[in-house]
Amino acid sequence: MKIKTRFAPSPTGYLHVGSVRTALYSWLFTRNQGGNFILRIDDTDLKRSTQPAIKAIIDSMNWLNLDWDEGPYFQTKRLNRYNEVIDDMLANGTAYKCYCSQSRLQTLRETQIIAYKKPRYDGYCRENRKLYGDDEPYVVRFCNPQSGEVIFNDLIRGPVKFSNQELDDLIIRRTDGSPTYNFCVVVDDYDMDITHIIRGEDHINNTPRQINIFKALGAPVPVYAHVSMILGDDSKKLSKRHGSVGVMQYRDNGILPEALLNYLVRLGWSYGNQEIFSLDEMKHLFKIEAVSKSASIFNMAKLLWLNQYYINHMPTAYIATHLAYHLEQQGINTCNGPELTVLVKLFSKRCKTLKEMATKCRYFYQDFSEFDNDSAKNYFNSFAADPLKIVSTKLAGLDAWTPVLVRSAIEQTAEQLALSIEKVGMPLRVAVTGTCQSPALDVTIHAIGQKRCLERIKRALIFIANHAK
Repeated sequence: MKIKTRFAPSPTGYLHVGSVRTALYSWLFTRNQGGNFILRIDDTDLKRSTQPAIKAIIDSMNWLNLDWDEGPYFQTKRLNRYNEVIDDMLANGTAYKCYCSQSRLQTLRETQIIAYKKPRYDGYCRENRKLYGDDEPYVVRFCNPQSGEVIFNDLIRGPVKFSNQELDDLIIRRTDGSPTYNFCVVVDDYDMDITHIIRGEDHINNTPRQINIFKALGAPVPVYAHVSMILGDDSKKLSKRHGSVGVMQYRDNGILPEALLNYLVRLGWSYGNQEIFSLDEMKHLFKIEAVSKSASIFNMAKLLWLNQYYINHMPTAYIATHLAYHLEQQGINTCNGPELTVLVKLFSKRCKTLKEMATKCRYFYQDFSEFDNDSAKNYFNSFAADPLKIVSTKLAGLDAWTPVLVRSAIEQTAEQLALSIEKVGMPLRVAVTGTCQSPALDVTIHAIGQKRCLERIKRALIFIANHAK
């Protein structure tokens, strides 16, 4: 049997980390088994589905390098198929027309609640199929078995059992003729030969209903695995207040796709004490049966730690391509300045995200209009003018522009004035970067460039003349 799984998100909002982890687990299971992975867009909710959400799903999967073998398929392009199956079910008696009004259903629900019963359809039209004419509005309901149990072996949770008496005859086609989600996914999974369904535990109550529809269609029942939820650090459902955002927002916040995938795979799955996994290692080692049944806690600090690890351990040129995106987002033109690989080497150990790195390296490409107030206050005093004038002269006279010669000019200035390196270096750092924090001063000055540094020192001397006490 060829293993075949699917990731089938509904495009009604952003693709959050819980959905991505589910997609990752399904993708890894398939790749581990040498099967096929399908991307399907479950867009039957026409009122809430949007094109931007569809684009975000596809963009997110591409950014994460979770490739698919088939698709993307769209349910809205398969409506005729669903209705053909429903018409066949009406003909063979596994579905029926329900003409019950909303007022009757509401009264039924209220009565059941008062009697402390689980609200469910009572099967009135199932037992009275000839009371109404076809010209009256109706929905189509599935004839759910009225006795027995639905038992399935969840690959994560083990045996799961539901009584059919707890399941009502669910609607499979609305009065407007549109088929419903629980029915469409069964037809899709049947037609697409899906063998394993890995999805969130919020779908577990749908599973017995869908299994009964599979059986009514004479279709093979897939194997199921339901992944537990991801919770915030307060053990509540992950939400925006915990920093839960769309996947592409993690990209925009400066997270690498490798770091996010590595973090998500470990939210519920482990392989010994190993923390760092490449995609190839994940594909080779992942076992769905090893996924925990317990909910996982999302920890942003751990994600940032992983992100900095990947910034420091992946090829510099690769990190530079991602950094370029963030520089562009911040409107920083990199045409005149150092190669991005130089900046990655300078800042990789200083920054946890690429967005932070882009912000901090702005002064390598753009002149700043103001010096940091606290930095200027601390280091631009009247005693800073002489060191800046002398070091400027020495930097201007360099025949070659190298970090070694830059460092020598700073050291010579300190020796000439009988000052510590810090007394020369800190005013110089503020002069050329606008702030008191930067990578090593010699490589920073070298990367900024000779002409730009000399102009900034000149501007710093003017500032000191006008403001220093």
